[in-house]
Amino acid sequence: MLKLCFIVCLVGSVWSSADIKTDEGVLVLNKDNFEAAISDTEFILVEFYAPWCGHCKSLAPEYAKAAKKLEEKQSAIKLAKVDATEETDLAEKHGVRGYPTLKFFRKGSPVDYTGGRTSDDIVNWLLKKTGPVAKELGSVEEAKSFIDGDNVVVVGFFKDQDSSAAKVFLEAAATIDDHPIGISSSDDVFSEYSASDGNIILFKKFDEGKAVMDGEVTEQAIKKFVAAQSLPLVVEFNHDTAQKIFGGEIKSHLLIFLSKEAGHFDKYLDAARESAKDFREKLLFVSINSDEEDHQRILEFFGMKKEEVPAMRLIRLEEDMAKYKPEDPEITADNIKNFVQGFLDGNLKQHLLSQTLPDDWDKTPVKVLVSTNFDEIAFDKSKDVLVEFYAPWCGHCKQLAPIYDQLGEKFKDSDSVVIAKMDATANELEHTKITSFPTLKLYTKGENKVIEYNGERTLEGLTKFLESGGTYGQAAPDEAEEEDEDDDLPRKDEL
Repeated sequence: MLKLCFIVCLVGSVWSSADIKTDEGVLVLNKDNFEAAISDTEFILVEFYAPWCGHCKSLAPEYAKAAKKLEEKQSAIKLAKVDATEETDLAEKHGVRGYPTLKFFRKGSPVDYTGGRTSDDIVNWLLKKTGPVAKELGSVEEAKSFIDGDNVVVVGFFKDQDSSAAKVFLEAAATIDDHPIGISSSDDVFSEYSASDGNIILFKKFDEGKAVMDGEVTEQAIKKFVAAQSLPLVVEFNHDTAQKIFGGEIKSHLLIFLSKEAGHFDKYLDAARESAKDFREKLLFVSINSDEEDHQRILEFFGMKKEEVPAMRLIRLEEDMAKYKPEDPEITADNIKNFVQGFLDGNLKQHLLSQTLPDDWDKTPVKVLVSTNFDEIAFDKSKDVLVEFYAPWCGHCKQLAPIYDQLGEKFKDSDSVVIAKMDATANELEHTKITSFPTLKLYTKGENKVIEYNGERTLEGLTKFLESGGTYGQAAPDEAEEEDEDDDLPRKDEL
């Protein structure tokens, strides 16, 4: 499960670090030198890590590269790290709850790090937080050096930097942390890059090489343009790209499941890239390697087995997360375009998972529901129907199972109460979205009101809930009783 907890300390003033040990250019801090480092340095980025943490191990080489790049730029910003398993008091003081955690200290005051985890992401975030939001490019030489310096840069071309459009550009630049932003009013720079007044151009070292923004210049439009154009036509899902994919401005994604071992990437990605050109800024194309063990839960989320790969699915990451499946599963340029266009036109029906209804679904005290019989049973106006939405792997669901069976036994002869359960990882409902397990909902007789149970998970508590018509147990649980993470569906950043 992906964890995006960072603590960043940016060290930037001139000071002597001779007494502090370094590891590949990164300062090693402990309880004896931490306070002096952050108070005597204007900007310092600090990583709190655990030696055994896989994400920390992945970050380590990128963190060291970032330190080297800052040194090459002769930046006063410093990178540091703290072994939080050794320096437990420091970790507790700075609210470390996961690894790695990064915090940015400006003159001793901490700010949460919100950038990415590549060396370029780290450097760009730090430079943006410690300098002007956009670098002034007054000559062709400055512009060339700036554009050649990173994989992705954005430049605004404005003859009048006090114009309303230029001000909007700078406002947007202040919110874009992942990429360097430049601005120019130089005639020579305009000529060198064939730019017109008001152009916003994203330069990149992949795909088409550059992109010019079209349409109205608004802060939101600029951010969406940069988010779409700064990523490859087809983005490979991994630890480094997850945050940019699911935390970006574009909320609709085409997910293409492929096997590298089977040669699918070479066989199918060209067709995907060609199709993606027509839908940039509307929809993000993402490839997922089904061979990766970490990606198996994503397949399960879509009700897929590895044998179905290569395959594609669409997902809309709004409040009501919706999934779509193509009628023709073959991955060709035409099929991709038809599938995506049908989605954008609103012509696709949501793909809802459903198990086959067991023949003996109603032979036990706790009735078994699937998508196909749910409405008929739950919305029966002559009965109160309590439904447990569970996941087979959920620890809390397993703890509840014997209690829930007892509840079923208690009401098995009732003419007005039904106790039921549904595997919500294999069955989905268009009108009800389940995000954590177990979830208990009472569908009342008569009005068919839906009341969620938040009381204690005991036979007595559940019985009172039913006998009170859903009044008992509606209060929110105490923080201490909140569900563990392994009882949640995959979050957007984990998909």
